[in-house]
Amino acid sequence: MAENVVQEYGWRSTQGPHTCDFLAPEVLKILKDLPVRRVMDLGCGNGALCATLSASGYEVVGVDYDAGGVELSKKTYPCIPFYRLGVQDDPQELLQHEKPFDAVVSTEVIEHLFSPHLLPRFAAAVLPADGYIIISTPYHGYLKNLALSFFGAWDSHHTALWHGGHIKFWSRRSLTTLLAQNGFQVVSFLGVGRLPFLWKSMILVARKT
Repeated sequence: MAENVVQEYGWRSTQGPHTCDFLAPEVLKILKDLPVRRVMDLGCGNGALCATLSASGYEVVGVDYDAGGVELSKKTYPCIPFYRLGVQDDPQELLQHEKPFDAVVSTEVIEHLFSPHLLPRFAAAVLPADGYIIISTPYHGYLKNLALSFFGAWDSHHTALWHGGHIKFWSRRSLTTLLAQNGFQVVSFLGVGRLPFLWKSMILVARKT
């Protein structure tokens, strides 16, 4: 298993990834319509989204396997708890220190995982019955795939030369299936960034069953 775990994603800056610009506002809108207070950011990176959620009044905890990202997060946002754990780790290690969460947010993480089923499994373990997962990943559908082919953009899109880059490519159907196989029922879908069906990313909201 160890050879299938990326140790470091290279977090050096406190600036949020570019995806935060179009994902964070939508995540906040979704959370506002849900009965949630405690939120865990699973794969929190440098903690930028955690800070946004905390500033909006949510009780936030960040979790990431990248030691550098966790250390940077702790220094930058000392009032937010951060833990170095990966989806391959035992969620009970977190629950020894934290109460269960109302929602788990995971943005642009699952496409980087060799064993993606571990992400919803980890989330389910820290959520009560009827808890929520809000998960985003780059969108793939017929029109966008056609556009990538037409413009010869697959090489840059796949980021194959970056260790730890995108290794799984999800459609709405395949991600819905993964969530269902791990105890979640999708309740809403949202495409974000760019024109419809050429979206940069998609967000699925699912409830633990």
